Amino acid sequence: MSPPTPSSAGDATPPPVSPGGTYNIQTITVGCKIYIRRPGPDGEEERLAEILSIRDKPVNAYGRKSATSSGPSAPEDQWEFFVHWDSFNKRLDEWVSGSRLVLSRDLEWPRPKTTDGKKGAGPVQKAPGKAPRSLLKKATANAAMIASPTPAPSTPMIGDYAPSPSPVPSPLKRKVRPDDEEEEEEEEEEDAEGDMDAEGEMDIDGEGEIENFELSLQESVPEPPPLSSFSKEQEIEKLRTSGSMTQSVSEIARVKNLNRLQIGKHEVDAWYFSPYPKEYAHIPILYICEFCLSFFPSPMMLSRHRLRCTLLHPPGNEIYRYDDISFYEIDGKRQLTWCRNLSLLSKCFLDQNQARRDSTGCHMVGYFSKEKESAENYNVACILTLPQHQRHGYGKLLIEFSYELSKKEQKLGSPEKPLSDLGLLGYRAYWAETIIDLLLECPDGEISVDEIAQRTSITHADIMNTCTTLQLFKHFKGQHILCLNNAVLEKHQKNKVKRRPRIHPEYLKWKPPVFTRDQLRFGW
Repeated sequence: MSPPTPSSAGDATPPPVSPGGTYNIQTITVGCKIYIRRPGPDGEEERLAEILSIRDKPVNAYGRKSATSSGPSAPEDQWEFFVHWDSFNKRLDEWVSGSRLVLSRDLEWPRPKTTDGKKGAGPVQKAPGKAPRSLLKKATANAAMIASPTPAPSTPMIGDYAPSPSPVPSPLKRKVRPDDEEEEEEEEEEDAEGDMDAEGEMDIDGEGEIENFELSLQESVPEPPPLSSFSKEQEIEKLRTSGSMTQSVSEIARVKNLNRLQIGKHEVDAWYFSPYPKEYAHIPILYICEFCLSFFPSPMMLSRHRLRCTLLHPPGNEIYRYDDISFYEIDGKRQLTWCRNLSLLSKCFLDQNQARRDSTGCHMVGYFSKEKESAENYNVACILTLPQHQRHGYGKLLIEFSYELSKKEQKLGSPEKPLSDLGLLGYRAYWAETIIDLLLECPDGEISVDEIAQRTSITHADIMNTCTTLQLFKHFKGQHILCLNNAVLEKHQKNKVKRRPRIHPEYLKWKPPVFTRDQLRFGW
């Protein structure tokens, strides 16, 4: 038996728990927490996870059928569950088969929703002199329908039957069933919370009002299925697999639609949702051309593409080259397709581009994007090192290069906030290494924060935060000074032993763009 889940003081009711053996796999729903077998460093372990989505086991339409049929699979494997491991990072979320669920341990059901303040709180006060929003909407729709009636059918009527209904938008003619009134009222209340009229007053729907508006006096005809017949899970699945990021982003982005990516000779796991087309959702491996970043569902289609693709480097201007490291500057307005493919790829793990050169061409290692003219003096908008090239110093190389561009612009720069967890670690390490190097190189040992900012192009706020984190500020004789303690020096020496690629500013060939007043006014 697992220990009971602790509930916070603000929760009125704890989540219901079913003991092992009292439920089956068919009763498990989205939002449940259950123990699942997961491979660990010491063998297989059972770990608590939350169910985020459930689907039937997909069939790869692009895969080849094996000549020998495998043995019969377990009945539970016909379903797959997308889970978030408890106390683990979101990037480790994955699809698991039903046979990995431990049905012999406790199952925690979703916490029941509280309806405090929705019902029983008395009648809702309306703003004086205002009609309810729902009535205003329906009255406007009725007026529009009367002003432009549906044309009469050209075929003669048979008997006294009513004419077949024309396709009218649902807000014009709709009967609300009693069991749908509560759900509709909650949706209207949520809309009313975010909408304000010109006078700053809020429209609030009343309760208990009749929402039955008939546009004709003829007998009622059968209506199409109401919107409530479509479940939320079906809508989320449709939006997620279609690649739409315009609705319910928080719900869609919780579930990955890709499993693995093959980029060149590297095969990596996708971390997050990426809005690739729905035809490529849930295939075992998505094959990506490492030069033009086009994507294909099978290796045969990729090999045929490589016979026609002549691109051997990113489609931009090479502005830096030293040894086997090159940087390319790519304009998103001119290279729209390549930048779109880059955005889709980067979204799987999270436009200036970094590449590594060999005999077969320039292979992309990472990239960062920046605005041509930033009002907030941001020198990086998005930065990413591909997973197969991480922990080789390329992240710090990208950060160092972004500050070299800021030095060329003669500006202080900072990345856009908030930073991701890995981005924050990378920037803190670079800031600490740069500031400590500058303090050690100072001959007289005296340097101000402003001088550090001017020589490194790091903003004053980032310098202050880094020094505070490293505990470099000391109060001495009525003023604050920067003091390097032994722990900081030892850690800095260990990091210096690690050899990583560095930027040589003399090999940078780049001029910052210059804009006129009209270009800055209307947007470049």
